[in-house]
Amino acid sequence: MKLSYKWLSKYLELDLEPKDLAEKIERTAVEVDSVTRLDYKLKKIVVGHTLEVTEHPDSDHLHICQVDVGEEEPIQIVCGAPNIAADQDVIVALHGSRIKDNVKIKRSKMRGVPSNGMICALQEIGYPDNVVPKDYADGIYVFPADSHVKPGDSVMEALGMDDDVIDTSVTPNRGDMFSMNGNAHEIAAILDQKANFEVLKVQDEQKSADTLADQIKVEIDEQDVAPVYKLMAIENVKIAPSPFWLQTTLMKAGIRPINNVVDVTNYIMLKYGQPLHAYDLDQLKGQTISVAPAGENVKFTTLDDEKRDLRPEDLVITADGTPIAMAGVMGGMATEVSDQTQNIVIEAAIFDPIKIRKTARYHNLHSEAAMRFERGIDYSSLDDALNEAASLVADFSQGKVMSGVVVGNDTKLNPESITIALARINKILGTSLTSEEVVAIFDRLGFSTELDATKQTFKVTVPVRRWDIHIEADLLEEVARIFGYDNLPVTLPTGDPTIGQLTTEQKLMRASRTVMEGLGLTQAMSYGLTTIAKSQQFVKGDHELVKVDWPMTKDREALRMNLISGLLDDIAYNKARSVENVALYEQGRVFYGNGQAQPEEIEHIAGAITGSMQAKSWNEKEKPVTFFDVKGIVEQYLKNVAVAGEVSYVADHDRQGMHPGRTADVLLDGDVIGFIGQIHPTTAEEFKIKETYVFELNLTKIIHAEKKLQHYDVISKYPAITRDIAILVNKEVSNTEVLNVINETKQKNLIKVELFDVYEGKNLEKGMKSLAYQFTYQDTNDTLQEDAINDEFSKVIKNLEEKLNVTVR
Repeated sequence: MKLSYKWLSKYLELDLEPKDLAEKIERTAVEVDSVTRLDYKLKKIVVGHTLEVTEHPDSDHLHICQVDVGEEEPIQIVCGAPNIAADQDVIVALHGSRIKDNVKIKRSKMRGVPSNGMICALQEIGYPDNVVPKDYADGIYVFPADSHVKPGDSVMEALGMDDDVIDTSVTPNRGDMFSMNGNAHEIAAILDQKANFEVLKVQDEQKSADTLADQIKVEIDEQDVAPVYKLMAIENVKIAPSPFWLQTTLMKAGIRPINNVVDVTNYIMLKYGQPLHAYDLDQLKGQTISVAPAGENVKFTTLDDEKRDLRPEDLVITADGTPIAMAGVMGGMATEVSDQTQNIVIEAAIFDPIKIRKTARYHNLHSEAAMRFERGIDYSSLDDALNEAASLVADFSQGKVMSGVVVGNDTKLNPESITIALARINKILGTSLTSEEVVAIFDRLGFSTELDATKQTFKVTVPVRRWDIHIEADLLEEVARIFGYDNLPVTLPTGDPTIGQLTTEQKLMRASRTVMEGLGLTQAMSYGLTTIAKSQQFVKGDHELVKVDWPMTKDREALRMNLISGLLDDIAYNKARSVENVALYEQGRVFYGNGQAQPEEIEHIAGAITGSMQAKSWNEKEKPVTFFDVKGIVEQYLKNVAVAGEVSYVADHDRQGMHPGRTADVLLDGDVIGFIGQIHPTTAEEFKIKETYVFELNLTKIIHAEKKLQHYDVISKYPAITRDIAILVNKEVSNTEVLNVINETKQKNLIKVELFDVYEGKNLEKGMKSLAYQFTYQDTNDTLQEDAINDEFSKVIKNLEEKLNVTVR
């Protein structure tokens, strides 16, 4: 909420700088986003009075203005605003002045005519578009007669731009600080003062003989939807602009002035935190007002002229069954206050906060009123707010307040009473406060206290305006923050310390990141929420999707079931910025629905590579990534984490989003723990990326898999011997099958087998291919003998011939 320092000064004796006050608020109550002044860096901007306005001889839209700016002689300014006219009080930026964005204004000529300054719109001196009155949205600002400005007066002072505005970030539990009333009481407690908060009542001379209950009635069947609902009416009003002081107050708070009725409702909302809504009474006469869920197939046009399809559970206010407002969110066009309105009715209510929040979220209508209803309303100030609003409207519109208040519901809340012991306060806070000091703190907060001197306990009665306090812990927090967090004694922890260490799972996850980065991949972090389509990509099996009931956007409406889609988004982001070579990995959780409130969370690790992993240099070209590069990364990773089981790869032709001929499942002892392969060209086209290879592994399964006992092997000091062999084999036989046969053969000294050539083509029988392997033999204890190597090598050849029907070339 935007707090005006000058407005606060009406209720409190503020003798400290605004920034110091903001620091006290932040240390004690809620976070402060900023302390700003609208006149920051503005200079030499004064009120001017237009004496004469004539057409520019060489332009169809420029005007030559003679302006009195409080100097001995008027100055001439050329202005192109469509609403410029003689006898107006306007904003003038003099020669040498500074306006918004530190722009300097100088004397100049406009189409040959000298101009000694600039007549400004509100936007040009720093006001945002959304707070400028609509009459001046496309032109210069004209001071109204009740501003009582004179030529030469400072514009910043006239508009209240010299006021410091403290912008607070109100937490959900402190809805009371969404009002000047709540802030005045809170800051009074911080500064140890009493808030001088004034309340206006309807005066006798403002009352009418007519009774509102004769015009309309209210019937509310379900008390929970609107625990409090009251109406007051003002007749014979004249709709006009609101007083100048009220307009400037609203603009500083970020609200656009509309008219003398709507502005009062907004002012009361800022003052009391009580949203109000004004209806045209003539549209409601003889009807019954009610509050209830909308029901099926209800369409409604809101004040922003948007036609909305309401959900059955959305709360609406109806007149004889016809919707006239979305309760607590926005009114309707049919009953809005217009220039022709003569009689109005003002609604003050408290609605179910949960229903209001859901309606506002669904329809994306986060109005000032909805924000307050969501966080709660002060039951104790509603009557004051409604009466003051009626009094101000009557005063500003020359109307009369009709007798009586029409009540639909009037639930009363009793103040909370909580008992707490002095010993408990001192034990939890580590203080040595006396009972007198604690009573003084509660008194500053406006809480009444009954002290049991014998038991040293306090019975604390909390006023209704602090509806966030219910239990002992809430009182402890109040004592701590008013006493001052900085004043709490500093103590060291007691007890035997324990040595912190990572769990086995945490160690392996950290090791995983180290391995991936060592293999040339860069860590990425993606959102856990994504679209429904992306969440289900690359997933096999019957996994239940977890959708968000109230997603922030359509791009974040489901929990992810894979990591790859997020990595592809990252690659697309880089590709759009001409980064062609990208190698990323991510370690994180995926989520599977299980029919329970808490979805199943599984740790995964995934990678995505496009382009080349090897940078181009003077002696080497870029090498595009292939399936085998990604397979090598996965193999090296599984080797480094030392899984003890047998790792194998099986072709996978039906995984959604993957190339059917270049994808394989990764198996550990026959159990699928992930997959590797190329993204399908159509999927790559959807993401607007080039050929990309990916892998994704179930890290949870890897963590819980049996591990090899890792140790160092002695490096042999004896030479190694190699043997090469080329075999002719059926085209359907894979390298893995050949290696399996070799590894199954009993070998004492074979330490490495490497495939170094694959050939298919001329001079080979149809359906055959040639594979060339190099065998490396070495003994750590002795020099190898030729006969021993020949014997082992012969056994391998024999097994290959018998089991795979190979032919040695």
